Amino acid sequence: MLTTLFFLSSGLFLGWSLGANDAANIFGTAVGTKMIKFKTAAFICSVFIIIGAVVSGAGASHTLGKLGAVNELAGAFIVALAAAITVMWMTKAGLPVSTSQAIVGAIIGWNLFSHTETSMDSLSKIVGTWIFSPILSATLAFVLFHIVKRIVERSKIHLLHLDSYTRIGLLVVGAFGSYSLGANNIGNVMGVFIASSPFKDITLADLFQISSTQQLFLIGGIAIAVGVFTYSKKVMMTVGSGIFKLSPVTALVVVLASSITLFLFASQGLYNFLTSHHLPAFPLVPVSSSQAVVGSVMGISLAKGGRNLNFKKLGHISMGWIVTPVGSAILAYVALFFMQNVFMQNVFK
Repeated sequence: MLTTLFFLSSGLFLGWSLGANDAANIFGTAVGTKMIKFKTAAFICSVFIIIGAVVSGAGASHTLGKLGAVNELAGAFIVALAAAITVMWMTKAGLPVSTSQAIVGAIIGWNLFSHTETSMDSLSKIVGTWIFSPILSATLAFVLFHIVKRIVERSKIHLLHLDSYTRIGLLVVGAFGSYSLGANNIGNVMGVFIASSPFKDITLADLFQISSTQQLFLIGGIAIAVGVFTYSKKVMMTVGSGIFKLSPVTALVVVLASSITLFLFASQGLYNFLTSHHLPAFPLVPVSSSQAVVGSVMGISLAKGGRNLNFKKLGHISMGWIVTPVGSAILAYVALFFMQNVFMQNVFK
């Protein structure tokens, strides 16, 4: 049991890193514009991340599992640890990097070490979303900005009332975004442990069942929540005020656009509905809240003429998105070698 808990600890560390870097981006703009206090944002974010992870987390984790099914607990430990260290390194630099990129890079490192073929179909889907999700988020933010602007202008709401409505809107949309984040990104945190999960399904009073996967996702969601509370404020401020100066109303648009983007790639119900009606559907793939938020902020900037956009900060963030998967893959490969040859633990079957 102690060995199992030790191996799971890297997943919890990765969850903490995600909370510190990705999760708080949902409320980064609200905190950056001083519309919502950090502690309030962190509490709401944490609660809805856990709910989203347990209720709807299975969908996006399937594609990640197809990329590489890590089939030994020691191997899953190293994969999660490599991703967590990479994300923590970027978080310390104040850069909103992608936990999705970190875990994908680490899985590819495991595939190379174990001589497992990497599913190019799954990889192309995932990499495609890294490009498409910020573009989609920017487009949604651009359109929503003009819609909200027209509504505000026509309704002639008093500034005090507008401020109050915006604050409530940020809380509601932030809760929705946190739910979507938990559903979409919990696969990054605990997905590599599914194939070697130490938990058993639990049936409570013959009424409902808690699967082993849901138990993994619950503890992963709690780890994310701890990360939000303890270490997310620096990245919040980078996203909330470092890229482009946002007003409270534009902050609301940013959160809504990025939340919709996360939801579209996480909702298994929406995916099943669209495919059953022979309609094109968004793939169920873990996407980065950081990329979605950065895309939204860029969309707002473009809607306002592209002025005052901090290209230097965007350049640093983009460089982080390139370094993250490569660094994670290399770190995972080296760590797997040490785990197998120095600590004598099987990292693959």
